[in-house]
Parts: sequence; C-alpha cells; structure tokens
Amino acid sequence: MKIGYVRVSKQEQNEELQIDALKETGCQKWFTDKMTGSKAERKGLNEALEYLQPGDTFMVWKLDRAGRSLPHLLELLKDLEARSIEFVSITEQIDTTTPGGKLIFHLMGALAEFERDLIRERTNAGLTAARARGRVGGRPRKLKTNGKMALARQMFVEQSHSIPEICATLGISRATLYRYLKEMKEETPETHP
Repeated sequence: MKIGYVRVSKQEQNEELQIDALKETGCQKWFTDKMTGSKAERKGLNEALEYLQPGDTFMVWKLDRAGRSLPHLLELLKDLEARSIEFVSITEQIDTTTPGGKLIFHLMGALAEFERDLIRERTNAGLTAARARGRVGGRPRKLKTNGKMALARQMFVEQSHSIPEICATLGISRATLYRYLKEMKEETPETHP
C-alpha cells in the first residue's frame, strides 16, 4: 500500500498541491502536518510511520517534507529500510524500489558520513591549534588561585564551617567544592609513617 505524508507551514502553503501529486502516483492514504519543518515532534509523521507495514511504500512530495535535516532524513530512511518499507520522493524521483533509487540513498548516506567526518576533523584541528596557543576549552575555574583552593580545603578539614558556609564564602557550589577537594587529594598523595 502507498502511504503518503504531507507537511505544510501554517501560514503560507496549501496542502492540495502535495495531495494531488500523491494521488497521481497511486497513494491511497496520507497523513498531514501543518507546522514548520524544524520542529522535532510531528504528529502526522509519527502516525504515518506507525501505520506503515512491511511491504508498504512511504511517499512524500519532496525530501524536505519528510526530514528536518539530512541526518534526520537518513535516519528515517534507514528505519524504513529496516522495517522493509520502500520510500519514494516524487519531485526528486528517488525511489528505493528501484536499484537507482537505492544507489542514491546509499550515496546520500555516504556523503552525510563524509560531512560528519570533515566536521570532526576540522573541530579537532581547531582544538589542537587553540591548545598550541595556550588556550584550554571549557568553563573558567571559579577558584583561580591556589590560595583560595587551600583555604577551601583548610575550612573543610578543620570543620569550623559548614559546607554551605564554605560555599557562600568562596562563591562556589557544593559540587564545585567537592570537585576541588577531590582534585587536591589526588594531587597530594598521602604519606604514611
């Protein structure tokens, strides 16, 4: 059975163009969403995906109607493939029921993986260059001097102040205090007689 999905934005588009295209290709049933494509939760798409059975064909007017992004679209297509459901995009003429359509699907997947690898490679190169210039990523430390860290430890060890008092005095959270205490304990190995 051919099951369609139609998505239009609330203000500007009318779903009739997409529905007519689906009808022309033999689509018997379709589900509709009226919202922007960037929203993650799409009731109509979820209903369509639940309705599909192995051997069915999931149809859309254009690829951008089904997926929010290329990774989301590829995830959707992999899920359909795993469930033995074919996919057809009318405008781009991508049809996974044909060898050519399957080839395009796999090429899209390979390109998306290539893009992810390039992004990862550029990010790692940027981090390495920043470290070489002395920059370290992450959030700035609250207790910047060893004196303040030593004061925190002394107040904690002497038990002259409660944990909330120590945190208020130094302007840090309880988790930050415990993290500094743990770091200081690891840096100064205990000596036993």
